[in-house]
This record gives sequence, C-alpha cells and structure tokens, in this order.
Amino acid sequence: MMKRILLACLTSVCLLLACTVRAEIPAGYSMVLLTENFPPYNMAADGKNFAQQDNIKGIAADIVREMFKRAAIPYSMTLRFPWDRIYKLALQNPGYGVFVTAKLPERESSFKWVGPIGPDDWIMLAKADSPIKLSNLAQARKYKIGAYKGDAIAETLGREGMNPVVALRDQDNAKKLLSGEIDLWATGDPAGRYLAKLEGVNNLKTVLRFNSAVLYLALNKDTPDAVVNQLQHALDQMRAEGLVDEILNSYL
Repeated sequence: MMKRILLACLTSVCLLLACTVRAEIPAGYSMVLLTENFPPYNMAADGKNFAQQDNIKGIAADIVREMFKRAAIPYSMTLRFPWDRIYKLALQNPGYGVFVTAKLPERESSFKWVGPIGPDDWIMLAKADSPIKLSNLAQARKYKIGAYKGDAIAETLGREGMNPVVALRDQDNAKKLLSGEIDLWATGDPAGRYLAKLEGVNNLKTVLRFNSAVLYLALNKDTPDAVVNQLQHALDQMRAEGLVDEILNSYL
C-alpha cells in the first residue's frame, strides 16, 4: 500500500512539473524556423532556393518537425537563400530559429541551442588526379581553397588567415574544383559528397579531414527557456528511441 501511495505521489509531482514547464511557455507562442539548402540535412523538394513546410525535406528537417510536434509548439518552416540572411534574421529576431548550424565557441552566447542533431566533419576535397597531399591544415595555406560564404568552415579558414574563395552555393565549388578555379574544396562530410553528386561530379578525393563539428538548431537568445527545454527533451527522447538514427539512415 505504501509503495502505491509513493508511486502516486511521484506521478503527481512529475505531472505538476511538466505542467509548470508548459505553463511557462507564453500563450499562443509560435516560432519561425529558417533553413537553407544543405543536403542531406535540409533541402527543397524541388531543388530550388525557396520552399515552405512539407516541401522541405532532409535529415534535420524531419528531426526538427518531430521535435516540435512532441513539444506541442506551433511553428512555420521556410527554406531561403542566402545563408547569411537567414542566419542574421534568427540572430536579430525573437521567435526565430535557424538550422542546422555548428555550435562554435564564438557563436555559443549568441543563441540558445537544441541538439546535437547530427555530425558534420570538415574535409578538404581535391580532384581524383590531384597530387596534393596534406597531413595538417597549415599545409593547405599555399593552395587556393574554395568554401561556402557564411559557413562555419569558411569563417574558421578566414580566421586562420587562409582567405578562402567563397561561393554563394557550396555545390558550385565542385565544378570550380574540376575547372581548376580552386585547388581544394573545404566542405562538410557527408554534405560535400552529396552536393558534388548532384552536380554530376563523382571523382573527388578527401586529402584532409581537419575538424569534426556538431550541428544544432540555433534559437534566438530571447527564446523562453521553457521552449528550449521542451524541444531538447523531445530530441533526447527521440534519440533514446532510436528515431534519430533511423531518420539519418533513411537518407544515407
């Protein structure tokens, strides 16, 4: 009998805490979620640079949808271009979020974060017949490196004094590599290989793997903590159930 009473009390406390967390979310609260074409994590179903709601697919898009569904938080989802613009919108506007992006030390205080959603290794790609061999990032300084404007990889290379040649679309670097406009393409893995294949470029090789980033949903720093906690709880639950891996494997 005592065990039943204790169990009932614990259940009541848990329910009370759950209700308290939900009660902290402002009535009618909803979020504006922005993303970009960054296959296979997020992409427009028609391959264009604008899409909304169900016309956005990808690993991260599917995970984020399920997170918000479980957290019972209304949202809109829009894919736009370029990345710089949507990143700044999320940075400056309460109620906005952007995904997926690397949680770097210099960015950490600018947002509230939910994740991790998935990995994104940083690599240097070269043509299959390229003689370039690298054992560390410093050795890449003497080469012309292509990167994606506004991306964490491009920003990191810039801080290292490498002055990458930036493109508005990361996939443009695949053909730049083949044409000789750049010697190396600094991109993510698996994203870079996926994008190259979309451009019909398959004969690239990895000459350096120089970092391993983790991708997150970044929320404007004025987002209520209760919203962040609800979303993080939903993601943790999905991961424990094996659903995150299931979604990842469905694309790769």
